[in-house]
Amino acid sequence: MGKFDGKVVLITGGARGQGRSHALAFAREGADVAFCDVASQLDSVPYHMSRPEDLDETVKLVEELDRRCVAVRADVRDREQIESFADRARTELGRIDFLLANAGIFTFSTVAEMEEQTWTQMIDTNLTGVFHAMRAVLPTMIEQGSGRIVATSSMAGKMGFANIAHYCAAKWGVIGLVKSLAMEVGGNGITVNAICPTGVDTTMIQNEAAYKLFLPDTENPTRDDAAPAFQTLNAIPIPWVEPVDISNAMMFLCSDEARYITGETVAVAAGSNAANAG
Repeated sequence: MGKFDGKVVLITGGARGQGRSHALAFAREGADVAFCDVASQLDSVPYHMSRPEDLDETVKLVEELDRRCVAVRADVRDREQIESFADRARTELGRIDFLLANAGIFTFSTVAEMEEQTWTQMIDTNLTGVFHAMRAVLPTMIEQGSGRIVATSSMAGKMGFANIAHYCAAKWGVIGLVKSLAMEVGGNGITVNAICPTGVDTTMIQNEAAYKLFLPDTENPTRDDAAPAFQTLNAIPIPWVEPVDISNAMMFLCSDEARYITGETVAVAAGSNAANAG
């Protein structure tokens, strides 16, 4: 018996990384899985984004756990695509119990030099995309009288960082959105929370552009070069947490044990949150 037997989880950005980890963690606990992913490259993003074959691999891994899986190529920036995805998930799987609004990108620029497209793609993906996902599942959850929504924010949603102001703005915005929606739907049996990770060991930070944030004077910095610099963010002496650490927090917030937790931010941050009042 799994803790999520008979439940359905909807995940944005599920083709790889944290999203794939969430899909497999919930499937292992008995949930059927619906996920979407853009599975293509955005111009402003300096690392390789997910591809259709990544989406197919997540489907394969979920089905190997004997769970049903609905996978759709959809862009969270497009409200109609996300509403269509949610409608298909409900039609094929019967319900939507959990939303994990996970899809996101990570790009870099100073404010003074930031191109309009860099700003727009960040806000549209990391903030408006969360709004679109929430809007898409709310009718079902309100009708059911129950639901759990967990959005991926960041420790950058609680402080400022040079060269990623647009990312910080989006992640701060996610927290405001989460807290506001929690107040709106608490009477409908729906909880709404956010996870605030430190760096997570995925392609989003394991790339040369991200390493350059910490090592601007190092030519062609590597993962090994960057690890000590990333570690300086965290009280626990590790450079980054693993995707499963975020999945575990997601599962807790979707569980009965967290039934009275809403409007909250949960830091999975190896202590990088310890010096932050929020």
